[in-house]
Amino acid sequence: MILCLVTYWGRMFFITAGYHRYFSHRTYRTSRAFQFVLAFGGSTAAQKGPLWWAGHHRIHHRYTDTIEDPHTPRKGFWWSHVGWILSRDTKDQPESTMKDFAKYPEIRFISKHDWIGPWSLAIACFLIGGWPGLLIGFFLSTVLLWHSTFMINSLAHVFGRRRFDTDDTSRNNALLAVLTMGEGWHNNHHRQASVCRQGLRWYEVDVTWYILALLEKLHIVWGVRRPRTAEDRIDLTEAHDEDFDPDRESAAA
Repeated sequence: MILCLVTYWGRMFFITAGYHRYFSHRTYRTSRAFQFVLAFGGSTAAQKGPLWWAGHHRIHHRYTDTIEDPHTPRKGFWWSHVGWILSRDTKDQPESTMKDFAKYPEIRFISKHDWIGPWSLAIACFLIGGWPGLLIGFFLSTVLLWHSTFMINSLAHVFGRRRFDTDDTSRNNALLAVLTMGEGWHNNHHRQASVCRQGLRWYEVDVTWYILALLEKLHIVWGVRRPRTAEDRIDLTEAHDEDFDPDRESAAA
């Protein structure tokens, strides 16, 4: 059971801090080495590679809740929860959405061979705990991780409160925030998608943010984008600098 918790929370962090807040929205900067760690760690969640995941997520924000949204709620709850992932229409990486990260061969490699991460973790779980380690530490953990992540696309557009009057159905849901280390503050995120912190008030638990804030103090990440104040209601535009380069950023830090 301990292994299940470790693999659940560890991979949840790589999804929330890596696939989402870094590769999708670039809310902070880091070295090329840690960028690779985020990409590989995220791939162990068996949610495909970083270019596929972040590419579709960028389209989601561009066309939120419209028919062009990959997991639009207009096609029903099941579609927004998991149906869109199983569809042939979304099996390929979106074109021209991830040029900023597709230029790195190691990121392309992880995205192309996205089976390496989960298989490596599955083998490690078996070596650590035998069959119970594989079944509970990997498979059960993976299923729980899948549905917790998927609920942000489905439940977080149905149940919860709306602090901001955004042009979509996003909602803040405290329970989902706990399960996903802060991603449940979905309405906050859709209002200010380019900032790293999603729990804007002191009581809005955002564990991913706490860890990234610590990594910033350790100089592992930097350039962290913050909301101006906890009550900030100013739109912050999505910024994806085409000249962003972890190698250059690391040298300058």
